[in-house]
Amino acid sequence: MKAMFEHLQRATLATTPTPLEQGPVIPGGARLWVKRDDLTGLGGGGNKARKLEFLCGDALAVGSRALVTVGAAQSNHCRMTAAAGARLGMEVHLVLSGDEPDVATGNQLLSMLFGAQLHFTGAAQSHWGELEIARELLTGELSGAGLAPYSIPIGGSTAVGALGYAAAFIELLDQFDVAGIEPSTVVFTSSSGGTHAGLLAGRAAASAAGRTVPGIVAIGVAKGVNIGLPNIADLANQTLDLMALTDVRIDPVDVEVDKRWIGGDYAVPTTAGDNAVRWAAANGGWLCDRTYSGKGLSGALGLAEEGRFADEDIVFIHTGGWPALFSTDGIPA
Repeated sequence: MKAMFEHLQRATLATTPTPLEQGPVIPGGARLWVKRDDLTGLGGGGNKARKLEFLCGDALAVGSRALVTVGAAQSNHCRMTAAAGARLGMEVHLVLSGDEPDVATGNQLLSMLFGAQLHFTGAAQSHWGELEIARELLTGELSGAGLAPYSIPIGGSTAVGALGYAAAFIELLDQFDVAGIEPSTVVFTSSSGGTHAGLLAGRAAASAAGRTVPGIVAIGVAKGVNIGLPNIADLANQTLDLMALTDVRIDPVDVEVDKRWIGGDYAVPTTAGDNAVRWAAANGGWLCDRTYSGKGLSGALGLAEEGRFADEDIVFIHTGGWPALFSTDGIPA
């Protein structure tokens, strides 16, 4: 099935396959497995490395010499885009929420070490529309300067970026075969929708090829994805088009987003999320952040405690984010 990606432009950035680790039996009786996409290698690891392989491959193919992207102040995606630029010798510009700090910490510190130029907008972390406008304006300025910038929306969530998780889903199925398991469900964290669309595209492609596939449940941690923006089914179908699978389509009923775990807003910590961060560290040595993977894990554990996965194998995709633990708003002791 890997042949379906061979016609696509791709840069080599991620260390894959990432491990699939067996975790403990969790409340409700489910057997937890953790897909360690926090160990993708690039710039401290995380799920965005998979998206960036295809995004940067496309950027190089069209002759871009700079990458521009956007995110919250402690954006994992921005940090990893900076690392990708360092690896590929491309200039990187990051449009960030908030004001420039006196001292860079967490993901911002790493982005600076990777050589990126940070542009602070003063916008609130959850004001993604304002941030995207700032990205478009900066892209225009860089284009005028002759840099031929490749501009990437928040989270790298385009059909090109989603290809990374279509390929990851096939990787995961192969690991199930090696481990001798048939998990009922894959649970992961969703904010901008690209990882979700990619997983659904990979699932549809595998099902069409006759493979047994698990269900997919997204834990929504941003208001946009929780109200259906972007349209995940449409984005997944665009991804399938790029894979030359135009006869395979996503059924909208397969798009499941659990909206209960976001708390007050994107990047606003929750008690359940912080408890999940502590649980992951104490029970598996896994490092999760408060904005993304911690909230996602809180959803997986909460669903299990409700009895959703009783006596089943389930997989949580750990999408990374540990550098944010060392920012000024790191988890209280």
